[in-house]
Amino acid sequence: MQTNNAKALSNNALQWLRSILTERLGIDLELKHFTINEHRAFSRLTVPGQPNEIRIISNNEIFEQPSNDIPCAYWNPASAGLTGVLAQPLPAPGLKDSEPILIESSPNKIEIYYDLLGLIYWQLTRLEEINVAPKGSHNRYSCNQSHAYRHGYLSRPIVDEWIDILRQLIERMWPQLSIKTPFFQLSPSHDVDFPSCYGFCSKKAMIRRALSRLVNERDYLSLAQAIQVRTNNSQAQLSSMDPFNTFNWIMSTSERNGLVSAFYFMAGRTNLLMDGDYELDHPAILNLLQAIHSRGHEIGLHPSYETYLDAHAIEAEARRLIGVCNSIGIQQEHWGGRMHYLRWQQPTTLLGWNAAGLRYDGTLGYAEQPGFRCGTCHEYPAFDPVSDKQLELRLRPLIVMDQTIISDQYLGLGLGEAAREKILYYKNICRAVGGIFSLLWHNSQLASAPAKRLYIECIQG
Repeated sequence: MQTNNAKALSNNALQWLRSILTERLGIDLELKHFTINEHRAFSRLTVPGQPNEIRIISNNEIFEQPSNDIPCAYWNPASAGLTGVLAQPLPAPGLKDSEPILIESSPNKIEIYYDLLGLIYWQLTRLEEINVAPKGSHNRYSCNQSHAYRHGYLSRPIVDEWIDILRQLIERMWPQLSIKTPFFQLSPSHDVDFPSCYGFCSKKAMIRRALSRLVNERDYLSLAQAIQVRTNNSQAQLSSMDPFNTFNWIMSTSERNGLVSAFYFMAGRTNLLMDGDYELDHPAILNLLQAIHSRGHEIGLHPSYETYLDAHAIEAEARRLIGVCNSIGIQQEHWGGRMHYLRWQQPTTLLGWNAAGLRYDGTLGYAEQPGFRCGTCHEYPAFDPVSDKQLELRLRPLIVMDQTIISDQYLGLGLGEAAREKILYYKNICRAVGGIFSLLWHNSQLASAPAKRLYIECIQG
């Protein structure tokens, strides 16, 4: 079978892909690329010390270009005697024919006529986002711009699904191998934009928020709460009457379910309108940080609004967060976090996180829709396709954000059954592929009993 302009992925990219497969499957694999001529190339997958091989076709024209203007068909794994992990035909970006012969087997060789390594590279590096003008709100790359949304597979972790196909082929070729079984994890995180509804804002903002809660949530005690919180603002603790002070409730809920919550704090202010209204070294925030740490939960960074284009700013805010934490005796094995408003430019923001020495980032999801922006719900090592190198940073894709589901700005499903079903759908997809269900729920969005009830239903089990 022929491809156009076939050539090798770089050695760096190939080794990065090898590390991902080794991590995911738990076996030592070797990957080498072979170019036959300008139209024919393939990658050979082998197991050290074992005979036989799997050959995977290469297609540079499709997957090594920063473009989302490529075709997409669906392929039925049953045509090759395989099972789709979600029991559905697989989306196959780059494929034009929905019924091709993609896999041929012989006793000592399997040939895959679909560039699934190129697909993994293209999806995980977010190559389609590079040098593309963002069209979404807050100058974000919009869900509507993505190939996954336009071709109807944003709700599918297609990288995980194709890796499972590869797993089945490896088991067919080398049945003696013991392949790792992935296990499901739930990872709740909480962006701390506003730790207090009334404690740190201006008097005008305090009155506006109190009236908003009175009108929209029928909270008839809101004005009294605002005055009480404001009166006690000089104290070193967040007021128990503050509706946004849900931290103890979140931690207790996580602990009852055997979970660790991650709380991402702002350590700078680059946009007075869009950033939080608190200072990291305020006594109440310092005591909150200590309470989170003492209960075994995680503290992380939530860089301010304008930092997504400024690596130095991300690095400076990371230093400040870690420095403040160290000053009160808080040390963690690693530090991670998420960008404010999910603002991300590839690879500029990626390199900012990496330069800051942070362990992981949890930004890569869409505000407009839940789903699999990176095609996976597994954490993985980052790779910069522009400089062609693997980074120290790891990426933990965001699957569901509370506001995406609840807010009228996005899906507008509210806090009832429709919202619960939508969130649990993605949780169950992550469970099916043994991935991480990364759920963002702001502390400020847990002020009401219906919100708390929905949150509990979504994290149980």
